[in-house]
Amino acid sequence: MLKAHDWYEWQRSGLGEKFAAAVETILVRIETMPESYGIALGDVRRGKVRRFPYLIYYRVLPNRIEVLAVLHGSRDSAVWQDRT
Repeated sequence: MLKAHDWYEWQRSGLGEKFAAAVETILVRIETMPESYGIALGDVRRGKVRRFPYLIYYRVLPNRIEVLAVLHGSRDSAVWQDRT
């Protein structure tokens, strides 16, 4: 299975690294301000990766952030719902 980083890198040299940096940026934002992103379902929140069509689904727990999925926006949301 081709990973998103590799796919973007295959499209254009350096784009895979930009994708990885964009994912890291939103993960840091989620860590520092987890309540700032909207609720997707129940207690699961969703943040969008900037410049790329990816969403990060996560849950805020008392002592940590639990990332449930990093999915392309066109994927069926049931994929992460099976993980709750």
